[in-house]
Amino acid sequence: MKTKIIKICSEKDFDLLCEPARCLAEGGLVVFPTETVYGLGANALMEESVKAIFEAKGRPSDNPLIVHIAKKEQAKAVVSEIPAAAGLVMEHFWPGPITLVMPRKDTVPDAVTAGLDTVAVRLPSHPIARKLLELSGVPVAAPSANTSGKPSPTRAEHVIEDLMGKVDYIIDGGAASVGLESTVLDTTVTPAQILRPGGIGKDVLDAVLGEVTYDRGLTDTGVAPKSPGMKYKHYAPKAQMVIVEGEWREARIEELIEDAKAEGKRVGVLTSGDAEYKADILLDGGRTAKEYAANLFDLLRRFDALGAELIIAELPFGDNGIEPAIKNRIYKAAGGNVIKC
Repeated sequence: MKTKIIKICSEKDFDLLCEPARCLAEGGLVVFPTETVYGLGANALMEESVKAIFEAKGRPSDNPLIVHIAKKEQAKAVVSEIPAAAGLVMEHFWPGPITLVMPRKDTVPDAVTAGLDTVAVRLPSHPIARKLLELSGVPVAAPSANTSGKPSPTRAEHVIEDLMGKVDYIIDGGAASVGLESTVLDTTVTPAQILRPGGIGKDVLDAVLGEVTYDRGLTDTGVAPKSPGMKYKHYAPKAQMVIVEGEWREARIEELIEDAKAEGKRVGVLTSGDAEYKADILLDGGRTAKEYAANLFDLLRRFDALGAELIIAELPFGDNGIEPAIKNRIYKAAGGNVIKC
């Protein structure tokens, strides 16, 4: 397959979206930027097109997809009912980085929902995504546009590395601003339940809904996650990875660096502050949780490109806002290899 790359620099370039939008509507595969990560889109109402997403990514077929829409009213094309909690979230946080799980319509192919009786729906805030969806005129199923298991793509070059020749179009809209996938909120249960933490945190959802809970499977290894996709390995670099957190993390990181170098390993450290470690590769994630989130996946890919054999990540953040989402992604990237000190 020949992939065409289209670069969008401003709204003046939006006419360039007409061709990929038509391709989407007719059953093609189009990669587009959102505020969270880049998405690999197909017409959500065409089962064969949706199946092509799984083939391009190497994604397990029991991992449901998120349906992206251009306006709130379009949700009625794929859901049979909008629960009260979903309506409140739509009012306060759409468009934005939150996905709502709601009862599905029978017209939604099983390939989208992995056979579940619910469907996940999102209204992105990114202007390029919104315009593309509007021009296509169809709901668009779109997981992250990466090879399954690798760090999610936050820049077009990440997509080109993974999917060139496997999709019809790649739309380059620059770097994603959030950098982590959307919060997934199940509104078919009471209280509503977070199945995946993301850009909209529990604290702000509590303020609107009164109370939300976390799926136990997010933190309890003895409980299967409610969202089927959360059971798979995600976001992982090629290098071995370890997370170090806690008050004495700097001293522990220095010890790990020395031990790895003694074994002849090329060591990289992902920092979040002013510490100067004696690593072979030193990359700064940012001084705030938002900066760290926006940079995380890009930096994991950079460590691989620079030949790191061990990545040590410094994690000083707490449990508010986007911080639980950072922990969720980076813990998965490290395969749960965490040192607390």
